[in-house]
Amino acid sequence: MDNLTKLNLDEYKPLRDVVFENLREAILEGQLKPGQRLMEVQLAEQLGVSRTPVREAIRKLELEGLVVMLPRKGAYVANMSLKDVIDALEVRASLEGLSASLAAERISDIDLKKLKRIAEEFKESTMNADIETLLKKDVEFHECIFEAANNNKLRQVINSLWEQVYRFRVTYISDYDSSLSIVEEHKNILDAIEKGDCELAKKYATEHIEKAEQFMIDKAVGNKEL
Repeated sequence: MDNLTKLNLDEYKPLRDVVFENLREAILEGQLKPGQRLMEVQLAEQLGVSRTPVREAIRKLELEGLVVMLPRKGAYVANMSLKDVIDALEVRASLEGLSASLAAERISDIDLKKLKRIAEEFKESTMNADIETLLKKDVEFHECIFEAANNNKLRQVINSLWEQVYRFRVTYISDYDSSLSIVEEHKNILDAIEKGDCELAKKYATEHIEKAEQFMIDKAVGNKEL
């Protein structure tokens, strides 16, 4: 946990939220490794806070599936097996399909314009092999669709699933052939949404996630592990 630094506190956010966001980011970006024990005292010292907001953050991370609590042993960063990843992607494929279908029915002109811009920026990042921007733009593309779907409960559930497989999305998007495929997949989803074709948008969005799922399976078979 040597990579963690003291927090820059946001005066507009409760301390527990700042600590939670910092720890979640550290887990998703691999600073806190799968299977690593989370020691409240050590984390509090490194972040420059008391133990209480750290304890609250760990409980919230447990609810999101990023931390597991073991009886008499404490809190650990969750390990995800291949089955865990596939299970999450299977659910996400259905929910992404629903989200795209709703977006095709409800998207505003402003959100449609935004979605087109993000898709183009993702394409440009692919040409530049800019992995950091690719990841950012991929998140923005899907977030824009979630927003256009205008269903807060759906968005909350999908975001939770995204966080659970974030580490593996990095591997997927970093693969050049995969990133080129994603450009075309984004275009298909975008075109269907623009046409207001709910069924086609649902089909393309579902297939988009299913391809990521197959990539994970193929990689696991090839490497014998994720």
